[in-house]
Amino acid sequence: MAAQVPGLLREVSRLEAPLEELRALHSVLQTVPLSELREQMAEMSLGPLFSLLNQNHREQTTLCVSILERLLQAMEPVHMARNLQVDLQRGLGHPDDSVKILTLSQVRRIIENSEAVTEIVNNPELLKQIVYCIGGENLSVAKVAIRSLSRISLTQAGLEALFESNLLDDLKNVMKTNDVVRYRVYELIVGISSVSPESLNYCTTSGLVTQLLQELTGEDVLVRATCVEMVTSLAHTYHGRQYLAQEGVIDQISNIIVGADSDPFSSFYLPGFVKFFGNLAVLDSPQQICERYPVFMEKVFEMTESQDPTMIGVAVDTIGILGSSVEGKQVLQKTGTRFEHTLMKIGHQAKNASTELKIRCLDAVSSLLYLPPEQHTDDLLRMTESWFSSFSHNSLELLRGISNQPFPELRCAALKVFTAIANQPWAQKLMFHSPGFLEYIVDRSVERDKASKDAKYQLVKALANSKTIAEIFGNPNYLRLRTYLSEGPYYVKPVSTTAVEGAE
Repeated sequence: MAAQVPGLLREVSRLEAPLEELRALHSVLQTVPLSELREQMAEMSLGPLFSLLNQNHREQTTLCVSILERLLQAMEPVHMARNLQVDLQRGLGHPDDSVKILTLSQVRRIIENSEAVTEIVNNPELLKQIVYCIGGENLSVAKVAIRSLSRISLTQAGLEALFESNLLDDLKNVMKTNDVVRYRVYELIVGISSVSPESLNYCTTSGLVTQLLQELTGEDVLVRATCVEMVTSLAHTYHGRQYLAQEGVIDQISNIIVGADSDPFSSFYLPGFVKFFGNLAVLDSPQQICERYPVFMEKVFEMTESQDPTMIGVAVDTIGILGSSVEGKQVLQKTGTRFEHTLMKIGHQAKNASTELKIRCLDAVSSLLYLPPEQHTDDLLRMTESWFSSFSHNSLELLRGISNQPFPELRCAALKVFTAIANQPWAQKLMFHSPGFLEYIVDRSVERDKASKDAKYQLVKALANSKTIAEIFGNPNYLRLRTYLSEGPYYVKPVSTTAVEGAE
């Protein structure tokens, strides 16, 4: 079949309206392996196919895109970079988005090839076309263009091409298209900045990082909300956090949170600013961040008292992230009754809020209460026991009630909390002395869906692998747990059949 392809391509090149021939070529290509096509590529000229893309004929364009996609896959990136640059350039400027996506996907193949990428880097017109693809209406086109430029920037030559040439002016011109496109360029800049200190230096010298930070701390509340997500991405790198601290950005964000009480529009940006500090606390040191920026912790506690589910959700998520480490747990413990009151609020929401917020509350509580075996000190175990008591008047029964509800996501979230405390002796004693709890744990008929069966199995596993379980539950019950564990999460007890003499 592969032998037919060059002949069909020649047929296509002879005709002005080769629709039937394109259909035939398309059908043949679906059956030819790429390995066979590669052997035939030397005999093929793709110029006619690219030319047909310029005609205003919808079906013809669709067929050509599909055919080219298949044929270009069979072409080596280096060969493509050296011989099809003009065609690729035209493809990037094509009015049809499917042609742009096809072209960008091939450009990406070239960029990912260490030998071929220099051909793209040394072609300013092609790079310019990629930049202007960021400004199009189609988000898919823009995303592929951003990924391509991000990939180019991984090399020194790529950074120089983007930031030490007229291409920087093109980037700034594209930003003027509208707000959405401006944020796309910021996304590109933050992505490049995050790679290394050197990349960040190129981006800051360009002035675009400074522009982003000015918008972050500006007066437009909606712009703030969008920009803080990007700055949070930059803060995920050590050199990014260093830069933000040196420029006073972290202090500025803290001051904005302080002033949020008097801003009627603070609900637009506060969640993002609190998430920013939550990420900082996890990435650096919860104690240092909370001591240096006490307004962050205070605002999180305040938000749990809000009537706005969005605010409550962000606060609960942040507390869960903060309390996922021992250092973070100790920071929360130092707030004393303030945190105990917050835990009660979270427990109230876990009982009465929407399903989505209930799950977020339960996920946060499981993070707060989990302690790895090597961290089972008397102080920490007393702390988690105290927190569990503060969660609700009868936390075990509240969670057990949730785990019996007919909603798999809720059941799993409650089982996750049980699993978090399952290796702690105080929790094992609580479970053992709760009537019917052990039977619930080993009863397979309770869980009907895969997610719930898996979650129950994780609970059994955590209990069975604990060093204190045999002593607290007793050997017979310990063996029941080990049997459950060895049988796996989906075990079904076989139904025995008794043969009756004389039965057919």
